[in-house]
Amino acid sequence: MRVFSNIEELRHTLDALKRQGRTVGLVPTMGYLHAGHLKLVTRARAENNLVVVSIFVNPLQFGPAEDLGKYPRDLERDGDMLKQAGVNFLFAPGVEDMYPRPMMTVVDVPDLGRELEGAVRPGHFAGVATVVTKLFNIVQPQTAYFGEKDYQQVVIIKRMVEDLAVPVRVISVPTVRDSDGLALSSRNVYLSPDERRAAVIVPQALDEAERLIAEGLTDAKELEAKLTAFIGREPLARVEVVAVRDAVTLAPVASLEDPIVVALFVRIGTTRLLDNRVVGDNSSPASGNSKMIRDNRVSGQPGKGVTK
Repeated sequence: MRVFSNIEELRHTLDALKRQGRTVGLVPTMGYLHAGHLKLVTRARAENNLVVVSIFVNPLQFGPAEDLGKYPRDLERDGDMLKQAGVNFLFAPGVEDMYPRPMMTVVDVPDLGRELEGAVRPGHFAGVATVVTKLFNIVQPQTAYFGEKDYQQVVIIKRMVEDLAVPVRVISVPTVRDSDGLALSSRNVYLSPDERRAAVIVPQALDEAERLIAEGLTDAKELEAKLTAFIGREPLARVEVVAVRDAVTLAPVASLEDPIVVALFVRIGTTRLLDNRVVGDNSSPASGNSKMIRDNRVSGQPGKGVTK
């Protein structure tokens, strides 16, 4: 595995290989890798001749009071994991490589980016869309791979690619979970033992949503209220977002008609945890059997739907 931090050196190397007919898959990450990231790598290896993984903690997507400074970093550990996973190239630029001057250009999908997580993290998705666009321009992959735990992020990136005619196929890969159902996340390392035990309330709330829908609940606002109350039973949990939305557009819905996404954004202590579940038929951006409740299944065309 070759490691690059310089944009032009990586471009020069990849351009030569592309001229030989090699295909390139990109897995953008912020590092501190886990099994979810490696699942993206596995999918990329299966579908491309070459795999590039980027590790960059992007300051543009962090707010002033967020965890940019303490976000977990261990490039040596990550590099060993990627080498064992068969990655060809690791792109690990510094801030000075990605942003040698203050950025004056922003890529944004404002209507989608102000919803859900964006409502409590203003500017976050503009930072995501901007850095992903820059990574696409640097690597120029045929395909790029993102984890479906970040459902809204996948929706936004696919819409951005469609709107700007970016020649990249965006592939989303199902969420990897721990044995108790908690979605794997680099931020899980922040959780104390007590907080880690409490965090299971998040996937349990999605199970509760499934149960309530199966029992015939049809009102979206009632479901949101019941899930908020359910999560509130855990003293260490603080709800920031509980939302039932159209799974394609993320627009609010009145009734629980297919396809919908149940999106959760919950603080356990000081740690923000994201999770979601899609309920839909085969017209949704999800794949799978009709009338089936699935975790985070976003695929299909851009617009119908950085890995953390």
